[in-house]
Amino acid sequence: MHAAIVTGVSRGLGEALAAALLARGVAVLGIGRTASARLKGRHYHHTACDLSHPALIAASVTPGLRALAAQKPVSVALINNAAVVTPTGLVGRLDAAEVEGAFATNVGAPVVMADLFFRTFADDAIGRRIINISSGAAQTAIAGSAVYSMSKAALEMLTRSIVAENAAPNFRCISLRPGIFETGMQSYMRGLDPAEVPSVGMFRSFKENGLLKDPAEVAARIVDKLIEGPVENGRTYSHTDL
Repeated sequence: MHAAIVTGVSRGLGEALAAALLARGVAVLGIGRTASARLKGRHYHHTACDLSHPALIAASVTPGLRALAAQKPVSVALINNAAVVTPTGLVGRLDAAEVEGAFATNVGAPVVMADLFFRTFADDAIGRRIINISSGAAQTAIAGSAVYSMSKAALEMLTRSIVAENAAPNFRCISLRPGIFETGMQSYMRGLDPAEVPSVGMFRSFKENGLLKDPAEVAARIVDKLIEGPVENGRTYSHTDL
């Protein structure tokens, strides 16, 4: 039996990833604030968790992780997908509480999830994989999205740090910048005031020029290439690799 843990399954790429994995017979533990009506069946278990509070994550997700481990999977993958794009706006006009919440969700939660993953699945004989869903924004600054860009850059450093600490032959950890696809995040960015977020025009052009892919299509490629296929430990993959 193969297993996966996916964060941010309420909608978007996380929901699509969980659905694609279930279609392949993978046992999925989905983690998110709310359950998705699309995700169901005997191979799916949902754990409600607010990832903006990393200190409370263990109490919520540990029972589900232990139940998954009790099924003795031959391989297990953690997909750190959950993220928030807010706060948006120019530095000098940001809300401090939103900044704190963004780093908690986008950086703190993945660290905690990785820590719990290693604690729960400690057997080096198991095929283990961590996939941190990053963004091109980790490398390229986008005006009005400083917090999001910084948090994704930090997530990629988490990948490199984990690889530096773990040399088990059956373990891999990678980052993925999956490219652009239609999600609530894209819709949100298109609707912002250009005076607050100067990069709005770029996001609107993605839609106008038909460049946004279907999340289901992107998810299927991620599962085929990076979850089930061979990967290079520590590498940052991009949409061109899918």
